[in-house]
Amino acid sequence: MFVKQISVFLENKSGRLAEVTGILGKHDIDISALSIADTTDFGILRLIVNKPDLALQVLKESGFTVSATDVIAIAVEDKPGGLAKVLEILYKKDIGIEYMYAFVGKLSDQALVILKVEKADEAIEVLKENNVKILPAEEVYAL
Repeated sequence: MFVKQISVFLENKSGRLAEVTGILGKHDIDISALSIADTTDFGILRLIVNKPDLALQVLKESGFTVSATDVIAIAVEDKPGGLAKVLEILYKKDIGIEYMYAFVGKLSDQALVILKVEKADEAIEVLKENNVKILPAEEVYAL
C-alpha cells in the first residue's frame, strides 16, 4: 500500500530544477506530484513519478543526490473539511504527519494527497478502518 517517493537534494542554483525535470522527461518519466522544501542554500524536491526506480537510477547517474521513501497516497473528499476529517483520524491515534502535499489529478470527486507519517503501517490500518481510500502504487503511477 506504499508509494515510492523520489527525493532529490538540490542546491539553490538557477536551472537545477529545469535540469532534473529535463532528465526525467528525456527518459519518459511522468511527474504526478511534487513538493519543494527549501532553505537559503539548498532544497529537497519530492516527486511521485510513474517510473520511480528508473528516476532514481537516471538522476543518480546524472550526479544528483537522490533517495527513495515510502509514502501513503490517499483520496479525500474534495469539499470543505474533507482533509480535516482524515487528519483527525490520524491525530486521535497519535500518528504524526511529517509532511504532506497534494496531487496534480483527481479521482472523480476526491482530491489526492501524499502523506509521510510516523507509524506508517499503523496509519494504513487506521485509515482503512475508517474507510479512507488508500491508493495502491500501481494506480498512483498510472495517474
